[in-house]
Amino acid sequence: MPKSRTSSFTRRGFVAAGGALGLVAVLAACGGTDKAKGDGGKGNGAAAAGAWTFKDDLGKDVSSPAKPKNIVAFTGTAAALYDYGVTVKGVFGPTKTADGKPDVQAGSLDISKVEILGNVYDEFNVEKFAALQPDLLVTNSWDGTYWYVPEASKDKILGLAPHAAIKVGGDVTLDKALERTAELAKSLGADLNSKKTVDSKARFEAAAAKVREATKANPGVKVLVGSGSDALFYASTPDTSADLKYFKQLGVEFITPDKLDEGGFFEGLSWENAGKYKADVILLDNRTGTLQPEQLKDRPTWAELPAVKAGQVTPRVTEPIYSYDKCAQILEDLAKSIQNAKKVS
Repeated sequence: MPKSRTSSFTRRGFVAAGGALGLVAVLAACGGTDKAKGDGGKGNGAAAAGAWTFKDDLGKDVSSPAKPKNIVAFTGTAAALYDYGVTVKGVFGPTKTADGKPDVQAGSLDISKVEILGNVYDEFNVEKFAALQPDLLVTNSWDGTYWYVPEASKDKILGLAPHAAIKVGGDVTLDKALERTAELAKSLGADLNSKKTVDSKARFEAAAAKVREATKANPGVKVLVGSGSDALFYASTPDTSADLKYFKQLGVEFITPDKLDEGGFFEGLSWENAGKYKADVILLDNRTGTLQPEQLKDRPTWAELPAVKAGQVTPRVTEPIYSYDKCAQILEDLAKSIQNAKKVS
């Protein structure tokens, strides 16, 4: 999700840790650089003489003298790696809710066993990061930047360890993001031939077929992707996110807003105008910090939407965990929503 959309999240001022910067030179010497040494392993992390390299989706050859062990990752990326058997030491991004429970983006992670460096947008504790002696930072990328790495302090953070990003926006579709995340996991020691991974991939492929079947069996179902905040209802385009682009390839018929924001991701509608687009199904942002159906039920314009009245609102996993295990469930739920939808728009 683009940065402009994250303005609805609590933003906390970043406080640089005085002792962290002194570790930059030491960690850089131990952790390698963005440029790979030699030509081995580009794209899949294989490397000569014990060194580790991986060509990330920003075009960088990321390298380390040995396979990284002290990994720090965006929470959703960490959750995906966990599904492949790769553990991380620290995370940044939505990890736990106000009551201490795992955030939806934490997936199957045991959040009690990772150091949480920041739990909201623009929060990242550099001192804790440095103390972990990281030899790799990994995250996603929507627009060529490192997701959830604060802009104001990114140079300090990225200077402490090699860093890689997997694209989940722009011209990338869900299947490609899954493939690249799996390649990253493999480079870090994951066994992609394990029964769990093989079964999960087969389940994902079967779920994709179910979505195709559902769209063919129930044609003409119009889907709106939305997200609620106190001030605005955001109607998203299906043309910029990896998941929605893939759903579109599978035959899902989306409503595309006609007045997108500067970044080209969504149209912000006042609640008085929330009924501008009539849909048969609404995929509603399920992230912590966005309004859910129970919180929206007293808003008249929401309650009057045809899809809402018909009970055809489905949670949208706006920031998927890019493992076959988690994305298979997303496709299965989508197939059911399309298959069971009545045309009400």
